[in-house]
Amino acid sequence: MGKYNALGLIETFGIVYALEAADAMCKAADVELIGFENVASGYISVLVRGDVGACKTAVETGVKAVEDMGTEVYSSVVIASPHKDLEKIISRYSIKNLIPENE
Repeated sequence: MGKYNALGLIETFGIVYALEAADAMCKAADVELIGFENVASGYISVLVRGDVGACKTAVETGVKAVEDMGTEVYSSVVIASPHKDLEKIISRYSIKNLIPENE
């Protein structure tokens, strides 16, 4: 996982809330936005990585941003030391997969 050890994830309902969470997370701490996934019936997960403290700050801020918009966060978690094999799952959700290689 390179220099970043922790993962931060938030799951909420709807793209608008997911984007608000992602924006707040990236502005609040030194984290890298990995990507997002529409998991089921409109629930969308946002994934970030960074050091443990940054991920905790990012997740807390993202949760607050969604709640301030008047909706609920379905779930959130910080994984401080994810197993290296999780990279196989994380890479599937990378926004880098959405950008053509020519750009």
